[in-house]
Amino acid sequence: MNEIEVLSQVLTTHRTIAVVGLSADWHRPSFFAAKYMQEHGYRIIPVNPRYPEILGERCYASLADIPESVGIVDVFRRTEDVLPIAQQAIAIGAQVLWQQLGVLNQEASDLVQAAGMISIMDRCVKIEHARLFGGLNWVGVNTGVISAKRALRIVPHG
Repeated sequence: MNEIEVLSQVLTTHRTIAVVGLSADWHRPSFFAAKYMQEHGYRIIPVNPRYPEILGERCYASLADIPESVGIVDVFRRTEDVLPIAQQAIAIGAQVLWQQLGVLNQEASDLVQAAGMISIMDRCVKIEHARLFGGLNWVGVNTGVISAKRALRIVPHG
């Protein structure tokens, strides 16, 4: 499969996403991406020991604490923090390790692939979903304006 087919297959097959490093701050990229995915029918499971709840969902301290199956482990952590998360993702039987924009841990990627998982690096789950499934209009990106030119305002004389 090519890259687009893999991303499309991942996002249509796996509807439960554990978001490691999800912040409760509305202005953080992790919150925005998780809220978008939640509003598009995905089950979001926050993983962050600092919060009891995010986006109306119980927050877990680690992947090992999650009592249900997880399809995608979406990582909003520094590159150097990903390897133990990948090991936990394998241990819980997740199918996909998704490293967000700017996160590229090749060792973690190789490890999960060797375990039969799909590895995605340096991509945003929200951006890819919007690009593939037409969500770019969320928050006004698709305004319907065809031209950047301002419309002429006609003011009658008199």
